[in-house]
Amino acid sequence: MSSRWPVGPRRVLVVGIDGVRLDLLPELRTPHLDSFAAEGFLAPVQVDEATPTMSGPCWATITTGVGVAKHGVLGNHLGGNRLDVFPDFTTRLAAVHGRRTFAAGGWEPLFLARSGGPLFAAPGRLSYIAPLEDTPEAWEVCDERVTAEAAYVLGSSDDDPQASFVYLGAVDETAHFLGCGEEYRRSIETADQRLGRLLAAVRSRPGYAGEEWTVIVVTDHGHLDQGGHGGRTDLERTAWIAASGPGITPGAPVAPLHHTDVAAHVYAALEIVPDPHWTLDGRPFRPAAEPARALVSSAVPV
Repeated sequence: MSSRWPVGPRRVLVVGIDGVRLDLLPELRTPHLDSFAAEGFLAPVQVDEATPTMSGPCWATITTGVGVAKHGVLGNHLGGNRLDVFPDFTTRLAAVHGRRTFAAGGWEPLFLARSGGPLFAAPGRLSYIAPLEDTPEAWEVCDERVTAEAAYVLGSSDDDPQASFVYLGAVDETAHFLGCGEEYRRSIETADQRLGRLLAAVRSRPGYAGEEWTVIVVTDHGHLDQGGHGGRTDLERTAWIAASGPGITPGAPVAPLHHTDVAAHVYAALEIVPDPHWTLDGRPFRPAAEPARALVSSAVPV
């Protein structure tokens, strides 16, 4: 049975944009990401040596807060996973803490019981919107529909999710089909426009002035120039995290990041102390000068 605790003003949104190369961002028109990062930080992440540079393992690490040795996702087929023991944050928050949670996107293994999934096993609300076919054009339509659905949910006071994950996949699909040329760069710029709509939806909420929002934008891996990933080159291993919210000083350097830190920061942003049995591998984001330490405690029980 879920334990239900009083819900305060804190809210978290994680936007996952698949396959965005960090080295290309300075060349592109991404005003929403740029202004958002200026309110907090945007910093690189290196996919660790144990993790294949593939979407399945990387998103599992990002959303569970543990590495591949624990969650067991080693490829884009999620079979053999241990997600029942190490669930994603939307599932854990709903089951353990009775929080309203939301996940949306169009890649099957993340949201459906196919290809060994789902990664998001049981959020409070789930919106799966499939692309009509596996092409860059169809994925752009899919991401557009996911954005519209997520903006509706995030902007409403009815559902009021305390923790949400929104997945956008068109950028990655474009690179696979067409490489990292003009079309890929345009897809990143379009994803930035969708990020702007999600941020606008949050800010339009009737109760926004009384809420404390943490927003995290993250990519899972990079791409070779010709498109593709899965190897150990710097282009494939370099990802990034951007974040703003309470406790994050605009423009201040942050300590070295790992993908596992995303879920850890979600819990900290909601003032939830992880149970030691969760054995999280990540830590909440912290200033570069601050030493690593245990997760910030609070009066919220676990």
